[in-house]
Amino acid sequence: MALLLPTAAVEHVADITPKLVSAMGACALILDVDNTLALHGSPEPFEGTVEWVQYMRSRKIRMIIVSNNSKDRVEPFAAKYGLPFLHDSFKPFPFAYHLAARKMGVRPRDAVVVGDQIFTDVIGANFAFMKSILLTPVGGETSRSFAVRRRLERPLRRRLKNSGRGSEYFK
Repeated sequence: MALLLPTAAVEHVADITPKLVSAMGACALILDVDNTLALHGSPEPFEGTVEWVQYMRSRKIRMIIVSNNSKDRVEPFAAKYGLPFLHDSFKPFPFAYHLAARKMGVRPRDAVVVGDQIFTDVIGANFAFMKSILLTPVGGETSRSFAVRRRLERPLRRRLKNSGRGSEYFK
């Protein structure tokens, strides 16, 4: 079960504060795209997230986007945030997470993976020996594989919500 556990959980990416990142012993965020910064497939960022990125950067939090999406999806999106990015990342494998940490000039233990999926973002962070923040999914995706993953996540999310794991970070 530990492989499936995030370090922390919040509703929305903008609920992440410099204080939370610091309390987790980190200084950098590795951000997913779909259902983290925007609805799946949408070219438009969630309201307030561009400003949130600017605020976090002003507080010296380093950030990069890491996505399993193609360059055509990620590059114009990352440009809206002014963030570097990695595409076709093969999450949950740890290679892209380690490359992202190197690109930000931080050790893996100083980075936090942020995303809405247990089976890619959380497991990937744990494989990479990084911390993670699990977000509440905002929108749905239509693929069969995504529907299966969400169905498998439901009992895990209920268990996490009801566990009171003892983490001061976990909501």
